[in-house]
Amino acid sequence: MAKDIQFADDALSFSSSQQFQDIKVAAHDHLLSRIEELGAEFGRWARNEIKHFVDQEVGNFVRSRRVPINESEVGQIADALTKELAGFGPLEDLLNDVAVEDILINGYNDIYVSRHGVLQRVVVRFSDDAHLLRIVRRILAPLGRRLDESNPMVDARLPDGGRLNVVIAPLSIDGPVVSIRKFRKDPLKPSDLIRLGTFPQEIADLLEAAVQNRCNVLISGGTSSGKTSLLNVLAGYIPETERVITIEDTAELSLNHPHVVRLESRPGGFDGSGVVSIRDLLRNSLRMRPDRIVVGEVRGGEVLELLQAMNTGHDGSMGTIHASSPRECLYRLEMLAGFAGFQGSESSLRRQIANAIDFIVQIGRLSNGRRRILSITEVNGMSDNIIATQELYHYEAIEDAERGEQDHWESLGIYPHSPKLARYRPASPLAGGIHV
Repeated sequence: MAKDIQFADDALSFSSSQQFQDIKVAAHDHLLSRIEELGAEFGRWARNEIKHFVDQEVGNFVRSRRVPINESEVGQIADALTKELAGFGPLEDLLNDVAVEDILINGYNDIYVSRHGVLQRVVVRFSDDAHLLRIVRRILAPLGRRLDESNPMVDARLPDGGRLNVVIAPLSIDGPVVSIRKFRKDPLKPSDLIRLGTFPQEIADLLEAAVQNRCNVLISGGTSSGKTSLLNVLAGYIPETERVITIEDTAELSLNHPHVVRLESRPGGFDGSGVVSIRDLLRNSLRMRPDRIVVGEVRGGEVLELLQAMNTGHDGSMGTIHASSPRECLYRLEMLAGFAGFQGSESSLRRQIANAIDFIVQIGRLSNGRRRILSITEVNGMSDNIIATQELYHYEAIEDAERGEQDHWESLGIYPHSPKLARYRPASPLAGGIHV
C-alpha cells in the first residue's frame, strides 16, 4: 500500500514538473513533424489508432534522444500527448471528472476546480499561454465562436450543456482567464437534494404544492449557490400536461418534463447587429401559448415583461435572481425595473411585484461548500407602501456535542397565506422546527 502511494506521488510530482513540460513540448514537435509526413491519413484515424501511434513515436523519441526518464514517465508523456492530439489536453481529465463542478483557469499554470462547493488548486498546468489558447480554440471551433484581440471575450454553451467563458488580452492582464461550469448529464431529482441535505421532506412537500398550484416562485441566491439546480428540480413538479418555455442567456436548464421549448438569447455579430435579448425572447414567448415561463436568470429589463406575465394569467412562472436575502431580492427587482424604464410610481411598481411573486426561495452555499435552502418567504401584498412578507422556514445550523454541526430549519408555524394553497393549509406540518 505504501509503495502504491509513493508511486502515485512520484507520478504526480513528475507530471507537474518543468522537466515534464520540456520533454512534452519537444516530443510534441517531433510528433507534428511525423504527422506532416502522414498528411491527410492522420486525420482519418480513430483515437485508439492515435494512441498507438503516439506510444510508438514517443518511445522512439526518448530512445533516440536518450532522454533520462523511466518507462512509467514515458507513459505519462505519451498519455498527455494523446490527449493533446485527440482531445482537450490538460483539461480532458477535469472535464471527464463527474465530481468537478467548475474549472477556473487564471493563466496557464494557475488552475482551480470546485468539488462539492469547495475550491481547490490542482497541479494540472499548460506549457504556456499559447498552449492554453490552442486548447480553448479547439473547444470553441465546433461552436463557431471567434476569440482574438478584436473579440477578446466569449461566453458559449458547450455541447454537453456546460458553459464556457473566456477573457484574453488586452482585457485580461495576467494571461487568458477561462471559466468552465459543468452540469450533470442526469438532472437532480427532489430525492437527490433531500439526500444531499439541501432541504428536508417537509420543505419538498411545500415546494411541490406551490409549483403544482401555479404559485410564482423566484429562487434567490449568490453565485454557485445551486439556484439552477434547484430550479431544475422545481420544474420537475410541473404537470406533464402543461407547455413550458425556458428563456436563458446561455442554455443551462435541463428540465425533466416532456413538453419544453428552450430559447436562448443571442449576443449579436461582430458589428453589434443581430442582438436578441432575454427581454425580446420573453416578449415573444407570450405569443407561443405558454402554460409556464421559466427564466434562467432575471438580470435586466426582462423583469418588466416577467412581472406583467405573472400578473396577466401566466401563473406558475419561475426564475432565479442574484440576491443575498429575500428582502434584497425585492429591492433588486425594483432596481432592475427602474433601469428598464418603468414609468409608474414607486408604489405602483411595488404593487405589481407584490401581486406577481408568491414565494421567494433563498438558497446559499455555506463555508463548508454545502448548499442549503436558507429560507422560504411568502409575499403577502402591500402594507404602508412596503411589500409585506412572512418567512415560513428559516435555516440555522445547530451544534451538537456528539454529532457536530447539524442542519435545522425553524418554522414560525404560519400557514401559507396564498389562496392558491388553500387546500394545502390544513395538512401543512409547519408547527415547530425540522432537525436533520
